[in-house]
Amino acid sequence: MKKIHGFAQNILAGAVALMVVAFATHATAQTPVIANPANQEMVAKVVNVKGKARVSTDGKTWQTVAKGDLVKPGSVIQTAGNNSLVDIVLGTKDSTGTVGEGGAQTISHRGSGGGADSVGQNVVRVYENSVLAIDKLTLEQIGADEVSDTQLDLRAGQIMGNVKKLSAASKYEIKIPNGVAGIRGTTYLIAASGVVNVLTGSVVVAVVDKDGSVVTRVVSAGFRYDPATDKIMPIPTKVIDNLTAEYKRLNYPPQTPPTTYPKDHTIVFVSPNQ
Repeated sequence: MKKIHGFAQNILAGAVALMVVAFATHATAQTPVIANPANQEMVAKVVNVKGKARVSTDGKTWQTVAKGDLVKPGSVIQTAGNNSLVDIVLGTKDSTGTVGEGGAQTISHRGSGGGADSVGQNVVRVYENSVLAIDKLTLEQIGADEVSDTQLDLRAGQIMGNVKKLSAASKYEIKIPNGVAGIRGTTYLIAASGVVNVLTGSVVVAVVDKDGSVVTRVVSAGFRYDPATDKIMPIPTKVIDNLTAEYKRLNYPPQTPPTTYPKDHTIVFVSPNQ
């Protein structure tokens, strides 16, 4: 399929947005809206790099990606070679993170308070021979809610990620050459071809068919959608096991020391004369 532009892309984004909003607002209470005009720009922090990877802010000049780099919106990440990958965490500029074995990380976001909630934030793994553009990352405080807008553009290859629970007004979208996917509270694997595997949550996918019509599908946990066949099928058990293991390597909580220690029950005899 040819890459879609302009009007068609807007139609796709609109279709996904409407369905995502429908899901988010179902059984959600209305809260007073007090807008804060100051939007906060987020960044993608590189927490793990393997093999060859580079980043560009203008599409012309490239720099090698290194662990700890902060990648701003408007940048493009590219991986090359077998088994190369880049793991990024999406957060505010004052986020901090450490990487343990297997790419585990603890990220502290503004307002998260650290602790358990700081593990398993919005993480994206960019696989080998992939191109991912970070189009938009913003955060706005509206009333008691944090409203985020995340827009990624997967131009080649595939990515895996998880999305924490979002507020009803928040948006997390991934463009692909022939469509767009809307993601909420989901663990996913998506390829530039449009094939989507969903481990948890659900993904709304809108793609342009061969005749130019827009096809919208909702993919639930444990299922895979392939736009080439327009079929939603259960993910094979072996594939689910492999994806689950891969996700654990991507986002496994770091080991912490025990909070309690075994008591020493050794009996010590003391002479009454000393």
